Amino acid sequence: MSEIIGMVGMSHSPFATLLPPSGPEQPGWRFMADTRRVAEAVAALAPDALVVIGPDHFHANFYDAMPPFILGVEQAEGFGDFGSKAGPLPVASALAWSVRDALADDGFDLTLSYALTVDHGIVQSYDMIRGDAELPLVPLVVNTAAPPLPSMPRCVQLGRSLGAAIRGSAYAGRVLLVASGGLSHWLPSNDPRDPRIAADRREAVIRGRQDTRAFAAAREPRVLAMAGNPDAPVNAGWDTWFLDQLRTGDLGPVTDLGDKGLEERAGTGGHEIRTWLIALAALGRPLVWTGYEPVPEWITGMGVGTTFEVS
Repeated sequence: MSEIIGMVGMSHSPFATLLPPSGPEQPGWRFMADTRRVAEAVAALAPDALVVIGPDHFHANFYDAMPPFILGVEQAEGFGDFGSKAGPLPVASALAWSVRDALADDGFDLTLSYALTVDHGIVQSYDMIRGDAELPLVPLVVNTAAPPLPSMPRCVQLGRSLGAAIRGSAYAGRVLLVASGGLSHWLPSNDPRDPRIAADRREAVIRGRQDTRAFAAAREPRVLAMAGNPDAPVNAGWDTWFLDQLRTGDLGPVTDLGDKGLEERAGTGGHEIRTWLIALAALGRPLVWTGYEPVPEWITGMGVGTTFEVS
């Protein structure tokens, strides 16, 4: 049977790879230093596989068919957006299949992928956590960008079932949970029902699958133009409250916010904290160590948390 040895939650941002800090005076230096410390702690834990829970940013999933949850079971490939790793990723297929079957038995009909494309929402945290180790992963993509979203209570339920599925798996290995996303950041609307969304943008989020590379090429300059603004909105107060709440292990005050309350406090990008809720519920233990840096130049509050000590 599998053993879950811990959980890491980590923010991601395109600018962590595109605009890496060159010194301690640069935005993001503290966050990147924290992630290196976490990677060293993970290496000491010696996991055999990672279950990486993260979003897609309209690189693989579009409104022609938008699933709430997708599980990769055989092959996974990095899209290579914003400087993240492109190409094949090793998948812990036996663990993935046992998770799929157990979740189905527990009432979760996840979308299944034999050939899953993942973007920086999965790949960036996976690479930061694994360091130089060639660790297989089970990728679980959660829709956090395309309303209507899976509710936060439903994500907590999925997390509890995921934890039981991993522990009951015949895969004999040490499994680390990795949650990728958040914290507070404000992004343009992706909702086709929103009258403010431009016609070409609306068409792209619905039919972007017809030419994903062209859609990404058109979108990335708009994202890059958002970088470097020291006045970009980041809610550091809410971010630290969220991390403190996960230190208690009580997810109720977070899920009680509802989508509207969460978005008011953490922005549209704040919906990515669903990945943290899933992972923490799967483990069933609170965070014991956290690090945080508000990085408006990266348009994001950059947080990291673990359920094990980091030196």
